[in-house]
Parts: sequence; C-alpha cells; structure tokens
Amino acid sequence: MRRMTRLTWVLSLLLAAAPAAAKPLRFEVRVGAGLAQAPLDGRLFVILAAGDKLEPREQVGGGDATAQIFGVDVDGWAPGNPAAVDGNVLGFPVPSLAQLPPGEYSVQAVLHRYETFRRSDGHTVKLPLDRGEGQHWNLAPGNLVSTPKRLRVDPAASGTIALTLDRALPPIAPPADTPYLRHVRFKSELLSKFWGRDTYMGALVLLPEGWEAHPRARYPLIIYHSHFSADLQGYRGAPPDDKLPPPDAEGLRRECSNGHGRRCDELGYKRMVQEAGWRFHQTWTGPGFPRVILVQIQHANPYYDDSYAVNSENVGPYGDAITHELVPYVEETYRGLGAWARGMYGGSTGGWEALAAQVFYPDEYNGAIANCPDPIDFRAYTSVDIYADANAYYSSGPFRRTPRAATRTDDGLTRGTVEQDNLLELVLGTRSRSGEQYDIWEAVYSPVGADGYPRRIWDKRTGAIDREVAAYWRDHYDLGHILTRDWARLGPKLAGKLRINVGAMDSFFLDRAVRLMEERFRRLENPKPDAKFDYGARDGHCWSGDHEHMNFESRLTYHARFIPVLVDHFLRSAPARADTTSWRY
Repeated sequence: MRRMTRLTWVLSLLLAAAPAAAKPLRFEVRVGAGLAQAPLDGRLFVILAAGDKLEPREQVGGGDATAQIFGVDVDGWAPGNPAAVDGNVLGFPVPSLAQLPPGEYSVQAVLHRYETFRRSDGHTVKLPLDRGEGQHWNLAPGNLVSTPKRLRVDPAASGTIALTLDRALPPIAPPADTPYLRHVRFKSELLSKFWGRDTYMGALVLLPEGWEAHPRARYPLIIYHSHFSADLQGYRGAPPDDKLPPPDAEGLRRECSNGHGRRCDELGYKRMVQEAGWRFHQTWTGPGFPRVILVQIQHANPYYDDSYAVNSENVGPYGDAITHELVPYVEETYRGLGAWARGMYGGSTGGWEALAAQVFYPDEYNGAIANCPDPIDFRAYTSVDIYADANAYYSSGPFRRTPRAATRTDDGLTRGTVEQDNLLELVLGTRSRSGEQYDIWEAVYSPVGADGYPRRIWDKRTGAIDREVAAYWRDHYDLGHILTRDWARLGPKLAGKLRINVGAMDSFFLDRAVRLMEERFRRLENPKPDAKFDYGARDGHCWSGDHEHMNFESRLTYHARFIPVLVDHFLRSAPARADTTSWRY
C-alpha cells in the first residue's frame, strides 16, 4: 500500500510538471465600453497583415499582396458578450486559422454594421447602409474597429487572442458647393417606398459658363455614369496642389498604366489627376466649349457603391428613380432641354450603365458612349459563359480541370481567378453582401430568393452554375440578348445612338462580350444599328477610344472628349422647332 501511495505521488508530480496541451488558435472580440447601447448586427472581421504601414483593414484586396481576412456574421450581438472567430470561420486567402502560417502580424478586428430593412415586397433583410463613403466596409462611418496590434501568431500554440473594438470610424464631411458645382441631395419616392424608409440619391451638377448671365437659356444634359464619388470626377475648380510630387511619365507608363497601382501616387499620379481636372475647368469655362449641364449621379445603396441604373428586384427601382424622378428634377431646377438633348457616357460599371439606360429607356436618352463596359453579353461574363458552362471556376475534361482567370495584365498574364475573387467576396459578406463586383452583379440581375436576398448565379464555394437563375439573367439583363430579341421595337429608337470602346486586352476580359455584341449587330436589320465599335490594340482596362495616349492619361479626359461628340449628335438629330440656339453662346 505504501508503495502504491508513493507511486501515485510521483505520478502526480510528473503530471503537474508536464506542459499544458496547446489550445487551437481563436480570436475573441469584444465591444469597447460606450460604443454600443443595443445589440449589433453585421459582419465581424479579423484581419492579419504582414506589413504595418497601413492598418490591416486598408490592406485587403484581390491581389497577391492582400492581407489575410476572416469573416463571420453576428446577429443580435450583445455588446457585453465576446464574439469568437475560430477554426470554423472561413478566411481568405488562407481558408482556416489552422492553416495560417506562423509569424508576426499586425492584427485588427472590424465590425461592418448592418441595419434592418422592411421592404415593400414583404421581405425583411439586414444590410449595410451607405454612410457617405460609397459602400466600403473598411471606411464606413460608424463601423467599429480595434487598434491594430503587432502579435506573434501560431495556430499550434497561440490559443485565444483577445481583441477589443475600441473606436468608431468618424463621419465624412460633405463637400461644399462652388459657383459652378452644386451638390444635390434628392429624396426618391420610388426608392423610399421600396426600401421602407426615406431613401436619397445625389447629383453632382456642373453648371455651364454663363448659366446665371443667361437666365432664358436652356441646356443639354450630359450624364457621366461612374462609381460613387464624393465630388465630380475629372473636374477641379482650383489649380493643382504644388506640394504633390510631379508626374513621372515613364514610371507611370511602367507601373500605373491604367491609373491604378500601389505606386501610382508616389509616381505623381495624384498630381496628374489634379492637373487634368484643372485643365478641364479652363476648357469648360473657356470659349468654344459646348454649354451643357454635366451630372454625375450618386446612387450608392445597401449592396454597392452604385445601382447599375436599372430596376432590380433586390436593389430597387433605380432605373425609374433616376430617369423619371432625378433627371426631370435636375432639368427643372437647372433649365434642361429634355429627352432629345440628354446623353450619357461612362467607363466600366459606368459604361454598362450608359448602354443599359439607353436600351431600357430608349425614348428618354439620345446617345450613349460605353467604354470598357461590364459584361454586355453573358456568354462572356468575364471568362464564364453562364449558359453553356457548368462551373464558373473551372473548365474541365475527362482527366483535368483548369481554373478560369478573372483578371490579367496588359500583356495577358493571369493576375487572379474567378474562384479567388468570389471566395474573397464570400468572406466579406454572405448573401451577396460583400459590396464587391460579382455580388453586385448578382444583386442587380438575380430574382429575389425565398430569404429576401439575391438568388445565387452560382454556388460561391463550388462554382456550380444555377441554370434557372442564368435564364432569368438572360431575359432581363443580358443586353446582347435583349437587343437581338427586341430589335423590331428598339431598332428605330436606337439606331445611330450607340458607341462602344474597349481594350483588346481588357484586364477583366470585357472585350469578349463587346465582340459578341458586335457580331450580333452585324446581323440586325430594319434598321441597321449604325453603332460604332473601337478596340485598343494592346490596351487593358479601361480603354476609351483614345489611340494616342495610355489609359492613365485618357481616363482623365472623358468630359472634354465625349461632350462635344454627344452635342454634335443632338444637333444633327434635333426635332423640329427644338431650341438649338439659346445655349450656344
């Protein structure tokens, strides 16, 4: 018995001296005192970044240099309770905490806050309201963030890491009006009814030189479709900031060919943008330039930084709200001429919007210039044919499958895949709530699902395409299909009104859909479409018909190039007794 007692005592000492078993890595996030008085809904992120020059929330993106991000929905999260991000939570690019490479990281938590909408269609949904930032989760005022910590993280040994959301991102101050530029905030009755709450759009209105001195003049209206911007893109009413580094033309050609890149600003691109905006102000106010009203619409919504300017089961009746509410209000307030003297242009999303608005409202607009438009034929939905392909992520044969590219460099090298882009979006938000590209296409084009959110065009995890949803997309939003199907009705109203420009090496493969559209147009008769197509030989996104300059330069000259083209079309097609003189001073 004494020997047994001694053995037990020795064993207990050995067990007490043994190291405790390592616990799996998890993050425990709390809300700091005073930051929330009621339960919270939203998407909770934990982000790990290798570098710390920027906060981790500012380093998440689609390129190879992206920070690592994990995301989980929180619903009715009581501020006093912790929320866990553990091994069951999906991440990107690394899918799970267990696979995270050990290392030293800058770590941050972010809560992207959702609100409850009780829509007029009977569905109740939780979505992020835009708060003046253009629907960006990492910038949205009121979102809660933690102060970044530099930590050693090891999935095999770190156990639970505590993070505290200790501040809210501040409000964004609206820009002020100037003698030329007005910032309009407009309540839409159509959108307010749909969303079950007061809903507003904005309009950045640039008034022509002499607008006040010619009170009897009425003017053409030019709409510049683009992504959300707090102020009018391509315009600056003051000289450039001489403290900014001057443009390095050769460096920009090499590393900023499309106006986007990590080194653009240090190579002087911000200064170049300001110089171009100031030159346009001088052109706009100088002699000989057409006197028109220029408008950029702000229509950020709970799914994206703009609405795609069409009616949608999920996003709402933005097409009608823009065309039948906002545009007439701007024309009445600032003396517009009406439908015969309305035209549009834009690039990328704005290119699709310009073309779609002209197609869906053929009597309300008189000309559309679409540059590098988002897919206008869904047989080339970037690199996917949603009708013929079984899977969006891979093409496959009997013995192998090949990933589909989503983005490429100007010389054709793959930058990212469709699967990678979509998995990032799934981490950023379930139910099409990422605020990113594929999800807004889905929100605009898809029918409403039984849960009130957009039906998936494909399974985000596997890429399997839903044929029923694809058919709905074809019949309602595939512009190539709609123009072909309805040409007998649309042709007489659209002939001569359409111009499309795209780079032959578009970064998002958007040239493929444009070529399919041109093939369709060659077969259309009674009348001939009389549409103009132009291709940049080796140009990427977003080529706009300028064969003399690179994209990083030509993207800054839309207004100066396209307004005269549209005005010339208005004058050639003006109806009898139209006012073609009061504004030509």
